[in-house]
Amino acid sequence: MQAEIIAVGTEMLLGEITDTNSPYLARQLAQLGIDIYYQETVGDNPQRITALLQQASQRSDLVILIGGLGPTADDVTKRTVAEFLHQPLVTNAQAKEKLTATAARLQHALTPNNLVQAQLPAGGEPLPNRTGLAVGSWNVMQGTIYVTLPGPPQEFKPMVSEQLIPRLAQHTHKVLASTMLRFYGLTESVIATKLAPLIDAQTNPTIAIYYQFPDIAVRVTAQAADHAAAEQLVAPVAAQVKDLLGDAYYGTGEHGSLAQVVGQQLITRHLTITAAESLTAGEFQASLGTVSGISAVFPGGFVTYAPAQKTAMIGVPAATIKQYGVVSRETAAAMAEGARAKVGTDYALGFTGVAGPDTLEGQPAGTVFIGLAGPQGTTVQEFHLLGSRNEVRARAVAWGFKMLQNALKN
Repeated sequence: MQAEIIAVGTEMLLGEITDTNSPYLARQLAQLGIDIYYQETVGDNPQRITALLQQASQRSDLVILIGGLGPTADDVTKRTVAEFLHQPLVTNAQAKEKLTATAARLQHALTPNNLVQAQLPAGGEPLPNRTGLAVGSWNVMQGTIYVTLPGPPQEFKPMVSEQLIPRLAQHTHKVLASTMLRFYGLTESVIATKLAPLIDAQTNPTIAIYYQFPDIAVRVTAQAADHAAAEQLVAPVAAQVKDLLGDAYYGTGEHGSLAQVVGQQLITRHLTITAAESLTAGEFQASLGTVSGISAVFPGGFVTYAPAQKTAMIGVPAATIKQYGVVSRETAAAMAEGARAKVGTDYALGFTGVAGPDTLEGQPAGTVFIGLAGPQGTTVQEFHLLGSRNEVRARAVAWGFKMLQNALKN
């Protein structure tokens, strides 16, 4: 099967947004053994979209259009596709019901242009939108499959994985099984180097590396006649990947994160946690707050930017700050120990450092000290992190979770 991807949106042509959907979709199609020979970006113009559809119909078995399914005047994709297929637009009852229920819940009037989101070309299969309101479509004309998908990534990706890929798998007569392994602490280039022997020899399963800031994911995918056989192919290769990348591995799953994985480990083991944050300004604790049920083990914590507040709130000795500085091993240790003593938790983390862009106390931007106080005592790690101010902070938070996970292993 030969596929063609058409991204619709003038904003991409103007450079206002970057198309991340097409590369994502191309990777998913490649894992099904579907060849992608053409990718295009076109503005919100019915004539130019039609011209691309005419070309695609002559050279591709599968034509996927991304974007332009919304309620505004420039959302022209589904109308243009319907005209190309010589089909009227019809309303999907389930999509309309969702629109109506959403409007009622938000106490908004349901305007006629909103109802456009529930329409698709007649004769096609609806692709339900679990995370949004615009329904997608799957139509077939003269042996070519035409698919429309929403543009917002939070709607697009679930529709691809939940609606499109299962249908395509049936057409390719292949069953897929895959696992997403998640890692933190190694660069993408190091991971690629370590996995090179596996990647160079791969046939089935295949291995793909994804940079998903601040961590990296590795997907292992296999094709077989049935799901059980595919999973049997995946398992040993996934085990090899984890062995090669060692302690950088932190969890498995499509949407996992260090915060979710470590937070669940704390909840399961009934171990309490607190933190004192300087350069991260509460980001570690905010990440903890995304974990359902975390209140059972996270009673609260501290944001202590100013040196005086480190002393007043968590008891960091003023003499320690004066002698060693705010950005130091000694202060990070004292912050973790002080927070743990104040709240009475099993573990506590102390974050201090230089997020940038300027230096502090002679330390360059990206210098970070993280202290971890726990039942086995206190340890401090020093990091030199790259990136913008916000990237340094995000990486520091991730390292805090990784330090905590490593401590929980012991």
